[in-house]
Amino acid sequence: MRIIAGVWRGRPLDAPPGEATRPTADRVRETLFSMLVSRLGSFEELSVADLFAGCGALGLEALSRGAARATFVERDSAAVTAIRRNCERLDANAQVQILGGSALSLPRSEPFDLVLADPPYAAGSGSAAVAAVAAADWLAPGGWMSVETGRVDDVAPGPYVIDTSRNVGRAKLTLLRRP
Repeated sequence: MRIIAGVWRGRPLDAPPGEATRPTADRVRETLFSMLVSRLGSFEELSVADLFAGCGALGLEALSRGAARATFVERDSAAVTAIRRNCERLDANAQVQILGGSALSLPRSEPFDLVLADPPYAAGSGSAAVAAVAAADWLAPGGWMSVETGRVDDVAPGPYVIDTSRNVGRAKLTLLRRP
């Protein structure tokens, strides 16, 4: 597991031990960030939320590409430890906030420009993540949300608009936008 592009390109990331988390594969992250770059142009100064963060790979990738700040939401304590270790190794602590707890029960917050969600591959988990983000008003007007699900799991867009979905291996990436 490594950072793909940006100032931390090639830097390794620690993943939590065991089977409790499923880090997003490099190939899936490469495809996701290519899709986002074609729509956003740049990550410069964006505020990013990484839900079901695991080791923090998605949020750290966004920071490496120029995002201003990232908030990680993860309930597994071993994963939170891995996120902390990765942030420390990359000297990113000043740019991050780590929230322990469920990404399906989000606290009120300033809305984010980009929300990255990688819930467990279970039927309806992507739709539940979208509903949680909408209920907590975590996505800014004009903001983007990506949801990674299993290949056969469709995402209900809630109040957002689906821009595109793409299958990558056993994963499906769905990009949504808040009008």
